[in-house]
Amino acid sequence: MSMKRIALVIAILTMMGSVSFAQKLAYVDSDYIMKHIPEYKSAQTQLDNLSQQWQAEVDKQYEEIEKMYQAYQSEQAQLNPDLRRRREDEIVNKEKVVKDFQRGKFGMDGELFKQRENLMKPIQTRVEKAIQAIAAEQQLDFILDKRSEVSFLYANPKLDKSDEVIIKLGLKPNSALSN
Repeated sequence: MSMKRIALVIAILTMMGSVSFAQKLAYVDSDYIMKHIPEYKSAQTQLDNLSQQWQAEVDKQYEEIEKMYQAYQSEQAQLNPDLRRRREDEIVNKEKVVKDFQRGKFGMDGELFKQRENLMKPIQTRVEKAIQAIAAEQQLDFILDKRSEVSFLYANPKLDKSDEVIIKLGLKPNSALSN
């Protein structure tokens, strides 16, 4: 076999290999999908209300600490060293209590995180099942999420399966909700 023929055979095998391994790809916009789910909107409102309520409590406690500190500043000259130290300790301890409360509500394992998990997990599971069903029906190999870290320089709208997921969830798409 000549070198030209070997190169031609390798080129043909390479093209055949890339054709046979072609992947079917689509994407969804999970933000757009979630905006269509009434339970998501309700859960988000509930989480926002809880967050605002806890933040108001944190703000109130910090205001109390500020008042304690201002009172201490104005009375500091009249206090003996022992009383001064006790007042300082009260302020520091109160601040520690507020920070612990804040961490317990808003931290990585805080109540807000746990509430979000409890409320959102069933919704996310429904969406994932709908996406998996569409992937199986249309024999798709990959479905990417438009909102994730994947960077789309261009996305063919024909590959967007978001409305199909919404329909699969038993809801009606509304393009006015898209970004």
